[in-house]
Amino acid sequence: MKVETKLGYQTKVLDGNRAAAYGVMLCQPDVICAYPITPQSEILEQLYLFQAQGLLDAQMVEVESEHSAMGALRGASAAGARTFTATAAQGLAFMFENCINVATTRLPIVMVNVCRQMIAPHVINCSHEDIMMAKEMGWIQIHSDTCQEIVDSVIMAYRLAEDPEIRIPVVVCHDGYFLSHLWEPVEIPPVEKAQGFLQPLTMSPKIDPRVSVTLGPAVPGEMGTKLRYTQSVAIQRAKEKFDQIDEEFEEVFGRSHGGQLEEYRMEDADLVIIAMGSCVGTAKVAVDRKREEGIKIGLIKIRMFRPFPCEKLASAIRGRKGVGVLDRSISLGWGLGHIFVELKAALQTSNVDMPILDFICGLSNMDITIESLERIIDMMSEAVRGGSYKEVTWIDLE
Repeated sequence: MKVETKLGYQTKVLDGNRAAAYGVMLCQPDVICAYPITPQSEILEQLYLFQAQGLLDAQMVEVESEHSAMGALRGASAAGARTFTATAAQGLAFMFENCINVATTRLPIVMVNVCRQMIAPHVINCSHEDIMMAKEMGWIQIHSDTCQEIVDSVIMAYRLAEDPEIRIPVVVCHDGYFLSHLWEPVEIPPVEKAQGFLQPLTMSPKIDPRVSVTLGPAVPGEMGTKLRYTQSVAIQRAKEKFDQIDEEFEEVFGRSHGGQLEEYRMEDADLVIIAMGSCVGTAKVAVDRKREEGIKIGLIKIRMFRPFPCEKLASAIRGRKGVGVLDRSISLGWGLGHIFVELKAALQTSNVDMPILDFICGLSNMDITIESLERIIDMMSEAVRGGSYKEVTWIDLE
């Protein structure tokens, strides 16, 4: 289904995977190399269809595994090509070695990860455990909560990764099934509009078949330390750059997703829910319901998880009375959710003193429902009133 809208734009009803494919098509990468894995496979199917229809002029490289896919893109990106891949769960784990190499050699590859529970048990539904496993691999990490945001985030990801001051690979994440197979109206801009927003890929090729070079050689300790330092600085620089890109995106396309964070009903909020991914829309409904009961509750959506938006988060929650964190993954070393651990670390020097509660929810086949979110808000209210509370609650087991 498609509807003509403003000049050159089309509104289509797409699921999250096809929305990702449209975002890639608009950016016109030179080389695409990926291996299918549930629930990501439809991204590749749609990209092959675009190629067959003459809408995508890309070299499609078929390989035998995710490890080989990222290895092939290492070479293509080092030779100066704009590149793309997609994966999920065990596929991300399989390509992990090459992902680290891509990050440390500063290759601006863009990838989509459709977040899925790691096995065992063998579950193909959503959790964030796969992408949290990869949070320290040196990639910038962006999360979406609507199909429209997936399209827009892919475009912004290329702009960010290829920026001369960044040159860091970017992974755009959306939740398996809850978003990958959810159909929503999506506005698709003309290819020319997206191409005008992207900056030309001016990176000098790191490799040339006519010149013998070694990419990623052994180096003295001091040089290796300097390389790690400059990589770290570039990743931190990406926070401000991403905010700027989001502002420019709004000027060109008429939409903003908030940059690093998106705030909802935060103007006078005493209580704050922090969430990420497909549960954000459900959380907004719960916030609205509790507002009708007179509870001053707001929502912060984390959009950029790596680098972690510590400054913006600390500023947004300062002066509130309580915070509840929705975690769709568990840090087994802490027994806490990953977002909660990151938030607590970010607040160490921020003079923030309030109850901060962690809610583990939405793992494996479990949904995050309006009813469970209302119960979470009630537990937050009780904690703020001085009642007893647990630091971490596995909400689906209560």
